[in-house]
Amino acid sequence: MRKTIAAVLGAAAALLAGVAPAAATTFKVSFPKAASAAALDGRLILIVSPKATPEPRLQVDLEGTLRSPFFFGQTVEAMAPGTAVTLSPQAIGWPAERLAALPDGDYTVQAVLNRYETFHRADGSVVKLPPDMGEGQHWNLKPGNLYSAPMAVHVRHGGPPVVLTLDQKIAPVARKADTEFIKHVRIKSELLSKYWGRDVYLGAHILLPAGFDKHPEARFPLMVFHGHYPDDISNFRTTPPDPNLKPDYSERFHLAGYNRIQQQEAYGFYQRWISRDFPRFLVIEIEHANPYYDDSYAVNSANLGPYGDAINKELIPYIEKQFRGIGQGWARFTYGGSTGGWEAMATQVFYPDMYNGAFVACPDPIDFHAYTTINLYEDKNAFYAQGLVNRIERPAQRDYMGQTHSTQREQNRMEAVLGDHARSGEQYDIWQAVFGPQGPDGYPKPIFDKLTGVIDPEVAAYWREHFDLTHIVARDWATLGPKLKGKLHIYVGSADTYFLTDAVYIAQDTLSSLKDPAWGGEVAYGDRAEHCWNGDPKLPNAYSRLHYNTMYLPKILQRIEETAPPGADLKSWRY
Repeated sequence: MRKTIAAVLGAAAALLAGVAPAAATTFKVSFPKAASAAALDGRLILIVSPKATPEPRLQVDLEGTLRSPFFFGQTVEAMAPGTAVTLSPQAIGWPAERLAALPDGDYTVQAVLNRYETFHRADGSVVKLPPDMGEGQHWNLKPGNLYSAPMAVHVRHGGPPVVLTLDQKIAPVARKADTEFIKHVRIKSELLSKYWGRDVYLGAHILLPAGFDKHPEARFPLMVFHGHYPDDISNFRTTPPDPNLKPDYSERFHLAGYNRIQQQEAYGFYQRWISRDFPRFLVIEIEHANPYYDDSYAVNSANLGPYGDAINKELIPYIEKQFRGIGQGWARFTYGGSTGGWEAMATQVFYPDMYNGAFVACPDPIDFHAYTTINLYEDKNAFYAQGLVNRIERPAQRDYMGQTHSTQREQNRMEAVLGDHARSGEQYDIWQAVFGPQGPDGYPKPIFDKLTGVIDPEVAAYWREHFDLTHIVARDWATLGPKLKGKLHIYVGSADTYFLTDAVYIAQDTLSSLKDPAWGGEVAYGDRAEHCWNGDPKLPNAYSRLHYNTMYLPKILQRIEETAPPGADLKSWRY
């Protein structure tokens, strides 16, 4: 018994210290010619779990670090069919710092190859990246990615190699079909195709108003709902809830049967949408996944290209022409939560004449003095606060009781395992790709080192001038003020899960100080509300988050009445 305890303690100590025990277990990975006759580039990801189900590739969860298994990553170049790649004992991992520190034990293991393609961009940079394949940039679900069948193994240092074969391939994603109310469009973007050196497409889902075909004379206002990669219009259902649906449990909202609630609310939305007195609008949700994330953040950036112009100058006009939009700034509005909240504000700020209001819910950091829990302009290190003689780790996530669930160091290490050069497809990497300059190697120049946390002040200065929304509004208020007055509505919970509240506090102080004109906007906080509170003071967010496409309509209608120019069409769409 003492010997067993000593062995366990020794392995645990090695794990925490990142020190490799002797004779680490070897993992050899290959793929057959039937999977690919050509050599492949990509990120080889090894998942090692003490739990057999679901399969390990579906257990990696950056949102729930307490639920995630061990995983390790290594970039491969020209991996040839039939030739095994040995994962280095020094392959970076989480929570074990290196593969060599993986403790002995019984596990289910699986390997995935997130495939990269070579992009020759218009600026001359050449980069290898994982293209979106219609799944919204998720390495463990990406069509064409190779993976091995789950295998039960006993890992023992000094034991025989574990051999894994990538003989499985993720199938293509089936596109949703058009319906009476929902249409789907996909257009080639000339702007993005030129930038990326290959054809690039933008997609959108359009929710048509009731009676669209019966009123060909009508022209409609447009509401643009920004957010993560959607596969259809969100929370819209034309049939009653399924009575046979087995109720689930929402860990996020601590609610039993949340899947039933979602179906009921989606059907309720449909009933309101077709009701006789409901105002008729076009609603769109946009697909703009890219090689770095499930969403481009809807702006022009050095690493992603001109997504802002592509969406607002190519896609939006196309949709308005095809589906009879009014096509004028007074009749366009934008809204969203989290990523979509930041995008709603950025779209309104960068295209101030094109939209008549932005409803900004639980936005990603809109002031980089509070980049979650990091002050990019004053802090030296993103991972910890330095005291006189000690350091305190910065939190990254908290639960509804305020308990820390992960730290900045953990979140960024997990991303570093999934991909170097900002190629993880996760949150901090997309911020670096969108907000940052291009580095000399063609990849995003890091705002901080993902292993040490050291912040680069030059990159922070770039972020400030290009994407710190509060700074930009204040800096350019002389010209933006008349165009933005009364258009910004910002909502956030006081207990936001990702500490996004502080940036809104700072933004409110700055915006409220603006004069000539006064900014005339709105800021509201949900008491004790988590991510992603969206401004409804009457309902818990588990419900209000399902009402995005209707909850801001009263304010939108009021704005239209107050600002529509003489002769504007205020009637054809109110049938």
